[in-house]
Amino acid sequence: MIETPYYLIDKAKLTRNMERIAHVREKSGAKALLALKCFATWSVFDLMRDYMDGTTSSSLFEVRLGRERFGKETHAYSVAYGDNEIDEVVSHADKIIFNSISQLERFADKAAGIARGLRLNPQVSSSSFDLADPARPFSRLGEWDVPKVERVMDRINGFMIHNNCENKDFGLFDRMLGEIEERFGALIARVDWVSLGGGIHFTGDDYPVDAFSARLRAFSDRYGVQIYLEPGEASITKSTTLEVTVLDTLYNGKNLAIVDSSIEAHMLDLLIYRETAKVLPNEGSHSYMICGKSCLAGDVFGEFRFAEELKVGDRISFQDAAGYTMVKKNWFNGVKMPAIAIRELDGSVRTVREFTYADYEQSLS
Repeated sequence: MIETPYYLIDKAKLTRNMERIAHVREKSGAKALLALKCFATWSVFDLMRDYMDGTTSSSLFEVRLGRERFGKETHAYSVAYGDNEIDEVVSHADKIIFNSISQLERFADKAAGIARGLRLNPQVSSSSFDLADPARPFSRLGEWDVPKVERVMDRINGFMIHNNCENKDFGLFDRMLGEIEERFGALIARVDWVSLGGGIHFTGDDYPVDAFSARLRAFSDRYGVQIYLEPGEASITKSTTLEVTVLDTLYNGKNLAIVDSSIEAHMLDLLIYRETAKVLPNEGSHSYMICGKSCLAGDVFGEFRFAEELKVGDRISFQDAAGYTMVKKNWFNGVKMPAIAIRELDGSVRTVREFTYADYEQSLS
């Protein structure tokens, strides 16, 4: 048995997402790029690359990882490139997307050998979190002024528009895409490709994938563009768990169980967005608040129900522990970083990475 804590990626569950992505690619003609900002565990890229067209990135290190570990088509994007990294970014990319006109004008010549794009901000989004809303007031994410964009059309041949965030509502996606067409349609008709970004939950249960695919196909045909999707969470949803062990139990007005993990160190996105972890089946007559082992008072995974009383040594599996989780793990409190394990399609489990004191020490000065 693998020592906890560890992330467990189930390839069979991952494959279900990949097959849904492949269906959308076939029906819509869109290409799918894995968003490395969400998930970058390259030990399963061998499976994912058979279903996806490449990767998209948010930094120099991500674009390099995409090129070296995933291969296929590689898109580079960054909120801002530095003079010290632009040449290396270009060397790893097939397409580069600039966040602003000023960045485009500054580095267009450096990127003359590859396709160049510009991020547009349609000033509408599906996000219910101001923290994650690319269309929030005073947003720095993309250009919105059509006349300004028109003046640089000779320097680009594509756009990136990312305004969806955990959007499970096809109707909302459809309406927002209509607003994008109304505002930027004349510009879109002049380019070769458009990335519609990520945040579209089209691999979720009951999502109308055929209607979604038809909408993408109609958009592509109307403007004569190649569409790209950038599924991050949609690629790996429900594929991965964080496996932990109960270290102690106590009662302080509620039954508490302390585990060998930490929400701040190992599931940071939940802390940022004030959400709780997921435990299945989460039913039974025994209720516990599951707490992390760091010194942060609010290091709490959530309250869950269990069929039996928890005791030291019991295992708990937190669901959906891949997206914006593994990429954010950190060494807060020096808590042992979870290993990474993979359940293969034949059911066997292998550990692909363990982290030691040396990793902790070397991450510092």
